[in-house]
Amino acid sequence: MTFSICGFDPNTGDLGVAVQSKFICVGMVVPFVKVNVGAIATQAYCNTTFGPRGLDLLSSGLSSQEVVNQLLSDDPDREHRQLGVIDAKGGAASYTGKECFYWAGHIVGDNFCAQGNILVGQETVEVIAKAFETTKGDLAEKLLAALSAADGPGYGDVRGQQSAAILIHREKAGYGGYSDDLVNIRVDEHPQPIKEIRRIFDLYEMTFLSREDSSNLWPIQDDIAVKIRKVLVELGYLPSDTKVTDLGWSKNDHIALENWVGINNFENKFTQEHTVWKSMYDYLVSEKGTPVVNLRHMSEI
Repeated sequence: MTFSICGFDPNTGDLGVAVQSKFICVGMVVPFVKVNVGAIATQAYCNTTFGPRGLDLLSSGLSSQEVVNQLLSDDPDREHRQLGVIDAKGGAASYTGKECFYWAGHIVGDNFCAQGNILVGQETVEVIAKAFETTKGDLAEKLLAALSAADGPGYGDVRGQQSAAILIHREKAGYGGYSDDLVNIRVDEHPQPIKEIRRIFDLYEMTFLSREDSSNLWPIQDDIAVKIRKVLVELGYLPSDTKVTDLGWSKNDHIALENWVGINNFENKFTQEHTVWKSMYDYLVSEKGTPVVNLRHMSEI
């Protein structure tokens, strides 16, 4: 029902799974990740206990191949299963049962394993693997590239698309440092789930991540200042009589931008140095975001 990839980033220790399927809410059943332990994709005639059980086995010191062998050793439905496992050192293993629906198979490489079933053909796992191996960047970029590589005619599930997910763990990298979810995005039902997960990821990055190249931090001046100020006036963050065409950038302008950032939950991308990240600028001038809202604490009411 699915194609997926389990990956490891030796530079950061990140572990993750990306998956797409003609099956609703695939993120609920296929990907399992545990920081500093490993990542597992369980699919085809899916046994969701393989996720937590497999991670426990990895924690006990077994290799990825040993985990696959043990999970399947007493499974009467093993020939209907498909499984991918990667450990916290990048060691990977996959399994495809003989009774999985055609086309089904897998590829295991350095720091990844890719697997799929009910596919148009083996080219799907081949392009997934190639995209992972050749894409520069962190694990998130590699996993997203792997999904996108299989998003088109001649690839993917023979039945089409429905849902997708990406789950990546890094120790205490979640919101506020309270979890290990560096990236946790699900598209549970959508006609183009891979394109949708990429769109959501761009917003997710502005809200939660700090990975944008420093060359994308621009001084707010000239045309950039004019375009930002125009949107802030339109949305009510600046007075309607503001001189929009001013090529400079004032303290009041920046306070208005900070208010827009707070209302739109992009504090992660705000700087006090009268600069703006390209990603936030692009979003502001194209999507504009939420108009001004007068927020008060409950204690003020």
